[in-house]
Amino acid sequence: MEKTLGEIAAYVGGCVSGDPELVIKDLKGITEAGPGDLSFIANPRYRRYVSMTRASALVVSLDMDFPGLNLIKVKDPYVAFGRLISWFYPQERESPSVSPQAYIDPSACVSPQATVYPGVFIGAEAEVARGAILYSGVVIGKGAKIGEETVLYPNVVIYPHCLIGSRVIIHAGAIIGADGFGFAHPGQENIKIPQVGIVQIEDDVEIGANTTIDRATLGRTWIKRGAKIDNLVQIGHNVTIGEKAVIVSQVGISGSVRIGDGVILGGQVGIVGHIEIGDGCIVAARSAVHNDVPPGQLLAGAPHMPYQKWLRMVGAMTRLPEWVRKVTDLAHRVAHLEKIIEGKES
Repeated sequence: MEKTLGEIAAYVGGCVSGDPELVIKDLKGITEAGPGDLSFIANPRYRRYVSMTRASALVVSLDMDFPGLNLIKVKDPYVAFGRLISWFYPQERESPSVSPQAYIDPSACVSPQATVYPGVFIGAEAEVARGAILYSGVVIGKGAKIGEETVLYPNVVIYPHCLIGSRVIIHAGAIIGADGFGFAHPGQENIKIPQVGIVQIEDDVEIGANTTIDRATLGRTWIKRGAKIDNLVQIGHNVTIGEKAVIVSQVGISGSVRIGDGVILGGQVGIVGHIEIGDGCIVAARSAVHNDVPPGQLLAGAPHMPYQKWLRMVGAMTRLPEWVRKVTDLAHRVAHLEKIIEGKES
């Protein structure tokens, strides 16, 4: 695809600083870009690469200015560049077709406008809506429902009766609806508690590769509209994830936790069961959340604490070796003074 800088600016709602007739042939990262390429700066730390880049033009924020360079100025360069990637590299979709090498139970309802690859299993009374794409190795359990234009990548497993909304993306190897980890007298008898609920995933959710979301003991494990979940995340039974929440890789969420709308959990965050994290909270990577959190909090640490307090604590920890030396020296001096007082030393 070839577009002029002016055409690109109009597409993303930006303004050109430079030559609007400049032809752009491709999109590249700022360190890889060459003549004919368009790149972007979303993070100020990447300003240092501007003097070295060979890109023909850059997408930058409204407050940035680099004299002598062709620029497209926009409110949010990252969002604008994301739109451009979709424009320059439109997703290729095959014509809808249902492979005769897929197993589809006679009682299942699969839209002729869906795409079902060889090796897919669709169980009894399951439903697959128009525009859905099921890649090889996908398993759809009895009574499960897959919404319009949802994409299930290879080896995704949807357990029986789970509900998947429209325009959901579930990446390879994800397991939706395995039994919740419920055992009575743990470590003694380990009596299994039946898990008879479901997982419900609303529209426009994306779930990363090898993530697991357990079915509820009773009722539902609920992932609300627009939530984005990274690879290798574990979500326990009866958890609720709020709208547009962001869950980063290796997070572990215990059973019956309620995550509010717009919450962001950094990598490797752990959350104990039966607590609530309010709307808009941000939890830094590797934190451990152990009790309820009011809305709008910025947290870090294990156990969790306000972010600024955690920064002070970490700063203090870096000075511990120095303080240990000082305390040890003071202890020696006090011992020496005590001996002098007792007349044992001069």
